[in-house]
Amino acid sequence: MGDNGDFDPDDIQTVRKYALQNAIEYNGEGKSGSVLGRLLAERSDLRPQAKMLVGLIDNEVERANLLAKEKGLAVVRADLEDIAPEALEREKHKKREGLRDLPGDTSNVVLRFAPNPNGPLSIGHSRGVVINSGYAEKYDGKIVLRFDDTDTRVKPPLLEAYSWIEEDFEWLSGRGADVIIRASERMPIYLKQAKKMIAEGYGYVCRCEAEEFRKFREGKLDCPCREKKISKNLEEWAEMESGDLVEGTAVVRVKTSMSLPNPALRDWPALRIQHSPHPVVGEKYKVWPLLDFQSAVEDHMQGVTHIIRGKDLMDSTRKQTLLYEHFGWSYPETLYWGRVKVHEFGGFSTSGMSSSISKGEYDGWDDPRLPTLRALRRRGFEPQSLISLWSEIGLTQKDISISMQTLEAFNSKNIDGICERRFFVSEPVRIQIHGENIPSEAKIARHPDGLILGMREWGVKNSIFIQNEDLIQAKLRLKDFADIEINGSNAQIEGEERSDNRPIIHWLPEEISREAKMFVPEGEGIRELAGMIEDFELTIGEVYQFERVGFARLVKINNGVAELVWLHN
Repeated sequence: MGDNGDFDPDDIQTVRKYALQNAIEYNGEGKSGSVLGRLLAERSDLRPQAKMLVGLIDNEVERANLLAKEKGLAVVRADLEDIAPEALEREKHKKREGLRDLPGDTSNVVLRFAPNPNGPLSIGHSRGVVINSGYAEKYDGKIVLRFDDTDTRVKPPLLEAYSWIEEDFEWLSGRGADVIIRASERMPIYLKQAKKMIAEGYGYVCRCEAEEFRKFREGKLDCPCREKKISKNLEEWAEMESGDLVEGTAVVRVKTSMSLPNPALRDWPALRIQHSPHPVVGEKYKVWPLLDFQSAVEDHMQGVTHIIRGKDLMDSTRKQTLLYEHFGWSYPETLYWGRVKVHEFGGFSTSGMSSSISKGEYDGWDDPRLPTLRALRRRGFEPQSLISLWSEIGLTQKDISISMQTLEAFNSKNIDGICERRFFVSEPVRIQIHGENIPSEAKIARHPDGLILGMREWGVKNSIFIQNEDLIQAKLRLKDFADIEINGSNAQIEGEERSDNRPIIHWLPEEISREAKMFVPEGEGIRELAGMIEDFELTIGEVYQFERVGFARLVKINNGVAELVWLHN
């Protein structure tokens, strides 16, 4: 790192503030360009010194990122709080927008995010990560990441999904979960509670067929199994556990009342026989809890204080409250949100995506046409765009519909100042340039507004590429280079200075060009754009903005060909 001795201490402090803030926001991967933009927005007096500040900014960004990597984001936050607590408050505020105060006791907040690991997280799941993480941060509380993986038949877990979800959670929230639980590994607890429920008389083994019990429920009539002695229920429970009873021949029900107004609450099922092997625990268990029972028990065990769930799960709250009353527990405060439909992805479900991937209709869970977080990450979305989206929507029970354009707008705002510009020439045509004084070099800004300092410097000889569609005009302006007049496959240089209102086009010298393919998701298909990309300091994984195309992420360079995935305009 260089010497900061040539700068005023106040200037150094201001740069350090934004470097730390940026490292927090981007999870230890802060960007110098973003820091420069924030600095000059606050201190316009430093604009004349912008070039001189680049070294200082690079040093401070490197220092902040290294601190995050070696010591963790908590230490970075502590440093920022020491030198500029107001900057930390602004950073926190971004995640708190739209979050009303939690009800009840908030002295020791514990929340949970509980996905089914039958695939990676999707845009829909991201709401739960953002809202729960936001509240955990707001109240300095704890968040539990719980894998609800006790269904081995209808929604069997995918072994790889556990690690995928942990990665997605940390990428989006900027922090790992405080506690990580796999429900399948907590089976002894659930089975113990089930036996206790039966032994104390507020649960029973029901041997009725499903259709038979439905008639009892609808008629508000007690099932005959309900009157069995506790000893008989425990005997049949033992048969369930041992695997002596086949699937579908018995369930354990929570004893409530068959006269309750809501049919869903009448002696609801808590555990069922399930002999399908589980990818984590194998064939060890023959009885598995249904979600309402398992979730209720685990929430109590983890001391969850607040549950945030969809309003379509209000019956789950009512069922679990009745169970808590049996056990003598206090039910957590519960908040609800309405449905959010993303227009472009209305028909997608995790099980549906899994089936389509298996059939080869999609190229894996990160296929850019899918609404998974892995796909969004591959395309180049920043986590802050999802945080901004859900923070603006907030916690409301109103059902709403949004377009991906909303998310794209948030993302564009986040990345515009930190993305370097590059040229991509699709359907390229080679043109020979002629003239007495052809400039030997072109200099084009890395960022048009100067938020990223420096120039892209190209050597220019005799051959350039332009887009085929631009040949419709004879007189053109090569952006930031020269006026030309085209005749067939040749072009005459008319002068370096702009002389009239002829169209300005992007272009590439042959020497700085590399073959490229850009994959643009369009509905259920992918359109491939072939062309030439500006081969100037390309970095795998970086997002660039291309004129006429928009933002795209460089995924790899394969056999000399640059492969990009389109992000958005």
